[in-house]
Amino acid sequence: MNNRLFINLHPGTTYIDKLTGKTKVRLFLLFIVILIATWDLRIILPLFVLFLIALLSLHPSWKRIRPLVIFVVAVNLLNLFLMWLVEPDYGLQMVGGSTILFRFNSYAIVTRETMWYFLVRFMKFMATFLVSLVFIQSITPSELAAGLYSIRMPYKGCFIVELAFRYIPDIARDFSNIKISMQARGMELDSRKTKLSTRLKQNVLILAPLIITSFDRVGNIANAMDLRGFGKGKTRTYYSEHEDTPGDRQMRIVILFQIVLFVLLVIHNIRFGSDLIWSPWY
Repeated sequence: MNNRLFINLHPGTTYIDKLTGKTKVRLFLLFIVILIATWDLRIILPLFVLFLIALLSLHPSWKRIRPLVIFVVAVNLLNLFLMWLVEPDYGLQMVGGSTILFRFNSYAIVTRETMWYFLVRFMKFMATFLVSLVFIQSITPSELAAGLYSIRMPYKGCFIVELAFRYIPDIARDFSNIKISMQARGMELDSRKTKLSTRLKQNVLILAPLIITSFDRVGNIANAMDLRGFGKGKTRTYYSEHEDTPGDRQMRIVILFQIVLFVLLVIHNIRFGSDLIWSPWY
């Protein structure tokens, strides 16, 4: 599985890969909803560890994932730093206290509650990123369409989503081949020898025709589907959707647990309010 791409056209052989599309989609949506509904680190941290283990079990290509992980972490840290610049005592309104740890001047202070809020926020975003990465790494476009159809999304919309995801690897492959060919013909794209603006311009010149060509391909496929009577029936089936495996039956318990947890979170937020996040001090 070292050659696993961000979008896979063929299912893998791991435990998560063998789950049906409907199970993967439901697990993903429920985990996302739970992460949106809570700011409690006692829930976020175990989910983060669970998603990290799930990602490791997929044996992804770390060479492809590493730049994306670095980018997401850097953007989140920059976001937190800018929030601190705007409001150094942000933890007062989110946690309910202000215990000063460092004081640079009368304005720039570092409080325990602000650092706690930033930690919870960072872990929340990273857990959301990990569950999204696990979902993308483990599902194929056909499984995604079958999973969306299982939650009552119109199958025409499912087909549009599937078609869009199937063309992303083709565009990436064609872009890489054309880029290598242009470099062989003398186009300089080395970051050590070419300015960033020049590299961006050259990449856009390569990518723009590919996108236009993809629209033509999609149009041809749409015409072919119309000629075959696509969209005439009210329902459809998917070749990629197989019978439930033992893993799917086990995941039903997890899905039930997710629903119960979400209901409890909603009840908690309604009863106690969601203005303040949980902290070990208050």
